[in-house]
Amino acid sequence: MSKPIIIAAGGLVQNPSLEILLIFRRGFWDLPKGKLDAGETIEACAIREVEEETGLTSLTLQKFITITKHEYFDPYRKQDVVKESHWFAMSIETYQKGLPQTEEDITEIKWVAPADIADYFPTMYPNIVEVIRLFAL
Repeated sequence: MSKPIIIAAGGLVQNPSLEILLIFRRGFWDLPKGKLDAGETIEACAIREVEEETGLTSLTLQKFITITKHEYFDPYRKQDVVKESHWFAMSIETYQKGLPQTEEDITEIKWVAPADIADYFPTMYPNIVEVIRLFAL
């Protein structure tokens, strides 16, 4: 029996200084993402989820980066599922501090210079490292 697939979208956001936005959730540095709502486009989902999880506004969608997949146990479905996340590069025109969405267990938001981003790789999920590396190429 195949596992249900959950479609999600998220973003790698850069500010005017080209710093990359990271969120800290459940012990890992991550990129904002979330589940697709019924009737929503994948691009609209990506922007909505980044806005909800970070408090950022006036995001501009730049380009598609990649699709990642990972398995996890969904406590609501009480079974293993596959999350298929569609990733987009985004930007903001003016610096914004952001506000972590604590209801989603996000405790910190940080802007990181591209030269320093690899320092965070040991505390990131492999899929997130892949998204950042693909974006940087």
